[in-house]
Amino acid sequence: MTWDILNIIGTIAFAISGVLIAVEEDYDIFGIYFLGFTTAFGGGLVRNILIGIPIENIWLQDYLFEVAFLAITLVCLLPKKWISNWKNCAVFFDAIGLAAFAIQGAKYAVSIDAPLIAVIIAASMTGAGGGMIRDIFAGRKPMIFHSGIYALWAVLAGLAIGLDLIRGPYATFSLLIVIVILRILSVYFDWNLPRNINIKRSIDKK
Repeated sequence: MTWDILNIIGTIAFAISGVLIAVEEDYDIFGIYFLGFTTAFGGGLVRNILIGIPIENIWLQDYLFEVAFLAITLVCLLPKKWISNWKNCAVFFDAIGLAAFAIQGAKYAVSIDAPLIAVIIAASMTGAGGGMIRDIFAGRKPMIFHSGIYALWAVLAGLAIGLDLIRGPYATFSLLIVIVILRILSVYFDWNLPRNINIKRSIDKK
């Protein structure tokens, strides 16, 4: 049950995130659906490639494709004014997708007895992969490389699950809420990982 709920939450959140970015970039209806689906399922595809899960398993999630299609369609049917107001919520939906899929990816890796490093990678790529693909297709710099400690929260989820610190549905959903809050706070307060200061100074001197 927890697995299915995480899948549905992440799929809806990332599908909506993709739609909002597509609308902001003035994509046509095909582009909106394409970006919505690739954002929703891109992370799982990257995860499967990295930890050796058959790629075709993605196509066995019929109900999730239906969920994504419904979410994208509902957003598209909203008045344009509403969608414009929702653009400010893109970070919120992205944070939910990041948290849900990071936890789901980590749990998947644990279920196949993967080592801790694989659990962390699965969490990071499942959580951030969809957003990374979305940003590339939208012609943007991927948030995973520069925005508000993006992937670090997915790594945190992977560590917590890989070290068996999270057990049961209540703890799982508590972790999801914590990751969402941390991601939103990192954007709001502009928290970032340090850059290479020495290189920057040497370039400035030149």
